[in-house]
Amino acid sequence: MLKELMKSTRSYRRFRQEPVPTMAELESLIELARLAPSASNKQPLKYVLVRHPEVLPEVFSCLKWAGYLTEWPGPSPSERPTAYIVFLNDTSISEHSSMALIDLGLAAQSIILGARELGYGACLLASVDRPRLAEILGIPEGLKIELVAALGTPGERVELTSVGRDGDIRYWRGEDDVHYVPKRPLSELIHKRL
Repeated sequence: MLKELMKSTRSYRRFRQEPVPTMAELESLIELARLAPSASNKQPLKYVLVRHPEVLPEVFSCLKWAGYLTEWPGPSPSERPTAYIVFLNDTSISEHSSMALIDLGLAAQSIILGARELGYGACLLASVDRPRLAEILGIPEGLKIELVAALGTPGERVELTSVGRDGDIRYWRGEDDVHYVPKRPLSELIHKRL
């Protein structure tokens, strides 16, 4: 069951506008992140939950989408996320970036798996205009924006495929408008069996 959930938890970049995640659903995703392990149990992450229609476009304007799809400017207004979770590192709790990255990965995976289980899709974005987003959201000094999760009801089909002989790992959109994501085979990932 977990493997199937993992297979369907892809980076969705186009969303339908209904249904919209509720604030209670977004809070339930933070509860999953709260339960995740934390390096030295410091628990430095905090979150901003965004679903207000007036704030959504402002957050969107701070994000860069799909680096490999160079001709695609990002989701059109009718395909944009209907909610965001902004991940913050409280530097007064943990200044060590490597420890914060451990927590960030664990929390992000928990959140996107939980979103998929609720029927939503997500895209984790690290290419963010952090100073501008901090200003828009009123983020005080000492809380560092690490990542943004764009959320909503998936509006595209994403399929896994194998990396070809050329080794190219870049995702692409096919003529069928399906978003294809190549994955390396298991045989390339296991370095040694002892």
